[in-house]
Amino acid sequence: MSSLRSLADPRQDEYRILHAADLRDYLAALTEVAARLGGAPASWSIGEVGDGNLNLVFIVKGTAGGVAVKQALPYVRLVGESWPLPLSRSHYEYLALTHQARLAPGLVPDVLHHNEALALVIMELLEPHIIMRKGLVAGTTYPRFVEDITTFLARTLFLSSDLAVSAAEKKEGIAAFAGNHALCKITEDLIFTDPYRVAEQNRWTQPWLDATAAAFREDLDLHVAISRLKVKFLNAPEALIHGDLHTGSIMVTENETKVIDPEFAFYGPMGFDIGAVIANLLMAYLASTGHERSPSERRAFEAWVLETVQGIWTEFSRKFLELWRTQAAGDAYPRTLFSGEAGAARLEAERQAYMVRLFEDTVGFAAAKIIRRILGLAHNIDFELIEDPKRRAISEARSLRLARAMMVDVASFPTIGAVTKAAREVRDWQPDFAR
Repeated sequence: MSSLRSLADPRQDEYRILHAADLRDYLAALTEVAARLGGAPASWSIGEVGDGNLNLVFIVKGTAGGVAVKQALPYVRLVGESWPLPLSRSHYEYLALTHQARLAPGLVPDVLHHNEALALVIMELLEPHIIMRKGLVAGTTYPRFVEDITTFLARTLFLSSDLAVSAAEKKEGIAAFAGNHALCKITEDLIFTDPYRVAEQNRWTQPWLDATAAAFREDLDLHVAISRLKVKFLNAPEALIHGDLHTGSIMVTENETKVIDPEFAFYGPMGFDIGAVIANLLMAYLASTGHERSPSERRAFEAWVLETVQGIWTEFSRKFLELWRTQAAGDAYPRTLFSGEAGAARLEAERQAYMVRLFEDTVGFAAAKIIRRILGLAHNIDFELIEDPKRRAISEARSLRLARAMMVDVASFPTIGAVTKAAREVRDWQPDFAR
């Protein structure tokens, strides 16, 4: 008898962790998925490739094609069973993927099947795409990225906001994702709290960053700034955000971009998503020297990264404002209050002021994302794959210096050009331990 219960068995929807044999039987019973794979189920190759912090991810290939299968575990994979986590996050990921597919078609993977009880989502297999972070570590550039990611950001954020939808529709959306609070709690602790206090799961490159980590734990200016950002995260349901939009949640080729893994999705501040993308590019830029085999060999790549940072804000802002001018159907800023030439001019001025406030949020959240990746629990390979720990620490110290300035001295970063200028300047800064 198959290790997977018969589909006629009412117990089929009890949660269990699927291993390769179970998964093979499960997929074989899904007519459309089996046809997509092709060939006899016994011939399908199944490999578990999950390298993230939370879930199992399988790549399944048959004679005709492949699929990706993602199953949530009832705990944080990075830590183990001592950190339980609700399986409902898979449901929210499914909701987010289908919502994003409507708002930004072609920029997320197609969902082929969802089983809520098994916390399972089956998606199209993205090939020859790779995780963007891996490409950046290798020094690869992606000419389509700015166009694609800014379309994704502008459309998913604007079209789920009060600028585009009625208050009733927005509140229904908030309610649909309100139960994803366990994932929000992870963000609230790991990004906005733990890096600034003694926390058991914190880690950093020792001993070189010991003094910086200690200084951050005593820095009250920084504590006030991060607390204000946390309040914004807790209390600003501006739009449906991805919630974890780093370069490990983006798959790319030179000609295509796909955003994956929106299990942290909820209605939150728009700047959190935009800031996450920018933060990860800034880290890629400042980690780049650590991956050099010869001096300055990656200068062209680094220039592209900073051009991309600038392009992301510039193009996002342009597209967002264009959507506001052409597709504003929400209850915010009703046109009846801004009639005539004077009203139109005043509304346009308010749009510009809105973007200034959104940029300020973006800079702050970007800084928070950088700090958590260096002093908190979950790090990234931009730094981790720098083999020489002292060299790694130099890149991280530069990133922390930039991030603190971005968070505390907001007035010094009125434009995205100010951010990239500061990144260029800090790239050649030497921390005390490197002198």
